[in-house]
Amino acid sequence: MSASCRRLVMLLAGLAGTACGGGGGDAGSPGAPAPPPGGDNTARIAAASATAQSASNACAAIHPFYWEIGERAGALASGAVGGNAYGAGTTMNIASASKWLYGAYVLQRRGGAPSAEDVRHLTLRSGYTRFSTCLPGQTVDGCLGYLNNGVYVAASDGRFDYGGGHMQKHASLMGLGALNNASLAAELRGQLGGDINMSYSQPQPAGGVVSTAADYARFLRKLLAGSLHLGSQLGTHAVCTNPLTCASADGTPIPSTESWSYSLGHWVENDPVVGAGAFSSPGAFGFYPWIDAGRSVYGILARESTAGSGEASVNCGRLIRKAWLTGTAR
Repeated sequence: MSASCRRLVMLLAGLAGTACGGGGGDAGSPGAPAPPPGGDNTARIAAASATAQSASNACAAIHPFYWEIGERAGALASGAVGGNAYGAGTTMNIASASKWLYGAYVLQRRGGAPSAEDVRHLTLRSGYTRFSTCLPGQTVDGCLGYLNNGVYVAASDGRFDYGGGHMQKHASLMGLGALNNASLAAELRGQLGGDINMSYSQPQPAGGVVSTAADYARFLRKLLAGSLHLGSQLGTHAVCTNPLTCASADGTPIPSTESWSYSLGHWVENDPVVGAGAFSSPGAFGFYPWIDAGRSVYGILARESTAGSGEASVNCGRLIRKAWLTGTAR
């Protein structure tokens, strides 16, 4: 961030929650600033924006992207980096960020009291570990019966193995087997709220959602506000996930140098070296939503790149998170 931009941020603190460099507020307009609901976030806004726009940290490699940080009352700051390709209202495939939505859906259906079977599937330990993909025109059960998606592996039961088969099978057990893309989206919105716009590119609860940063932010704010049962159960039932450090784990997309835990459809970033305890659900194409360990703020880094881009988004997103929480650019 330039010196002139920092001075402008200082002058406009309290009037605008978006630092220089563009970006959208919750409404999804690329030029609409997001005013802080309360308090003086000048230093945090400047630090987060400078970190996102840096040409020398992990964020430099993933331009363009959109970022947003907020609290339960609304967005606090946001920005479009590397051009206006992405904003709060840009529709994109969010891949495994879908899992957090499905986990919240299940807890709503269960009135906040998941069964032992629910927990086993939502923590990816059900033994359904042969999942590959769904076809767009299939139903939930049609996908479950496709290729080896519904194959149960007894030796994997009770062991963490990251993949879509656990939730695909669980959705069938929940009575969702006849639902296609449109009806599956309607079913989840019926529990999460009609204000969360979402669709499915394939009837896959674990990875098929298409949505926007603005809509996902509404979901995260509901978790923070406690209006969804999962909000009070973030991090519960967490299991270890790194096969190199955990005797009951078989497969994880997280780098082997880090050890995270997995809760009800979401990660707990509690690696003993670089973890800050945040709750998150990064997607393979680069969509990275999170809630900080203190459950005070949420964040989103939104972009759609090639498969395997989630790790790069995490590396940038956690720098922005740390910058916001400390008020110091990273």
